[in-house]
Amino acid sequence: MLTGLISLFERDLEKLKFEIQTYTAEEDLWKTSEGITNAAGSLALHICGNLKHFIGAILGDSAYVRDRPAEFASKVSRENIISEIDETLQILKKTLSEINQQTLEADYPEEVLGYKMKTDYFLIHLHGHLTYHLGQINYHRRIICYK
Repeated sequence: MLTGLISLFERDLEKLKFEIQTYTAEEDLWKTSEGITNAAGSLALHICGNLKHFIGAILGDSAYVRDRPAEFASKVSRENIISEIDETLQILKKTLSEINQQTLEADYPEEVLGYKMKTDYFLIHLHGHLTYHLGQINYHRRIICYK
């Protein structure tokens, strides 16, 4: 299961990087449109913050400290977003490659969604969260860049 999850996270973080690189102008990463309240740059930072916190910090004991409000308030360069994605991928690969079956079958260390869940279930949830926002970014790019 872990090999598959690592592969899926890698595939979709690379796709996130592609989406961010495909914006025709860097400032378009921070634009919103009617009915779209979160810019692509914010969503990309949110994805990275979410994964670095719930996988890197909680499961991998990294030193990462999440600042969720900053994920939606910061406007950084495209280069910085790409670096965040690359760093997130490295943290995920390292952390997930060190997890054992016992950890996967145990309760996730935090009650995140209002109920206890097994770690393997929560990792699948986190991948779903990534792909949900990846789809939003793809749609955002097409709306903003092709007006």
